[in-house]
This record gives sequence, structure tokens and C-alpha cells, in this order.
Amino acid sequence: MITVLRNSAVLIGGRRYWLLLLSPLLWLAGQAVLLIAGRLPTFEPVSAQNTLIGVPVAILGAFLGGRIIAGELDQRTLEIAYTVPGGASRVWLGKLAAAGLMLLVSLSLMAVFVFTFFTGFPVVQTLHGAAQAAAFYMVTAMGLGSLFRSETAGALGTTALLGLEAFIVNRLGEVPNVSPFWNPLNVQETDAAQVLAMAVQNRIGTALAIAAIVALTFTRAERREKMLGR
Repeated sequence: MITVLRNSAVLIGGRRYWLLLLSPLLWLAGQAVLLIAGRLPTFEPVSAQNTLIGVPVAILGAFLGGRIIAGELDQRTLEIAYTVPGGASRVWLGKLAAAGLMLLVSLSLMAVFVFTFFTGFPVVQTLHGAAQAAAFYMVTAMGLGSLFRSETAGALGTTALLGLEAFIVNRLGEVPNVSPFWNPLNVQETDAAQVLAMAVQNRIGTALAIAAIVALTFTRAERREKMLGR
């Protein structure tokens, strides 16, 4: 199993895939420079989930997700995947698991640095929120890449979704409850029972959306003639 995960990680990120795990730290380095220069106010716990952790890890997730299936199309190795015993989905499940593990490692590194150098935060709640956003955009990029049969097109589509969400948040002044980036620490003037109900709806809804996207993507990708353009 370890060998499968490692080989899958190499297929997704290259032989130096571990460098991808460190890339979100560049975001924190930039935030630290701006903070020291007085261009940003001191960070509060509410900023940990999205501003400091969730957004850069979600971008990494989108990059990894786009390479799971569409990356094989661009490298012209997809046809080989269809010859694997048990079906091509076994290959993609291994790559999806490797990408998810890479995200968890990167998320953990980000959490340690944020908690140590920026601000404390409720660990389980914050990391769950950041992880679900990263997972959602990872499978979204995988799905769009498969749909458009192009890693680049999938990345552009995912970027457009991220931009649309940023626009909606800017217009509303808050993250809507249906968003994978929803943060309960942003909810104000609401009793604990309502916040809990909103959290349950958001977490379960996002998990179901992720599962649905994965299922639809694999169903689409299993159509060999369609994927290979025949």
C-alpha cells in the first residue's frame, strides 16, 4: 500500500513531489512579511481557517486534483490505465488517496506554523473546515479536468469557481453556509444551537458533494471511447 501511494504521488507531483507539500508555506511567508511591515493587522483565530490555511492548501488541492486523470491525458498514458487489472478506477483511487494524503501533510505543516507564529485557533474545527475546502476543490479540479479532457482547462475552470466564490463573498460580506470555506467562527449574533445546526448542514453537505463529484468523475472517466476522443 505504501509503495502504491508513493508511486501515485510521484505520478502526480514528480520525483520531488515533497516540494509541493511545502509550497503553501510561501503564502505564510508573504503574510509574515506584510505583517512585519505593518501592512496587515494582527491575525485573529477566525483568520486561521481560510485566510492563512484554507486558501493556499485549496489551491494546492486544485493543482493535484487536475493531475489525477487529466494529467494522464496530457502525458498520453491514459490508455495504459485502462489495461490495469480491475479497471482504471484502481489507478485513480490510488492517485486520489495519495493526493489526499499530501494535502493532509501540507495542512498539518501549515497548522503548526500558523499556531506557532500567527495565532491560536480551535484546532479540530479549523482544520476540518480547511481540509474540506481543499478536498472539495481537489475533486472539482479532477472532475473538470476529466470533463474537458485537459489539465489546463480543468485548472482554469476551478480557478473560475474560486474567483466566483471570492466575488460572492465580497458582495455578501460573509461566506455563505453552502460554501466549503464556511467558517463557524465568522457567525455572529447567533446562538450556539443554530451555529451547530449550520455546521452540521455544511459539513455533511460538503462531504456528500465531494462523494458525488468523485462518483460522477469516475463514471465519466471509465468511458474509454469518450475520454480518448474516439
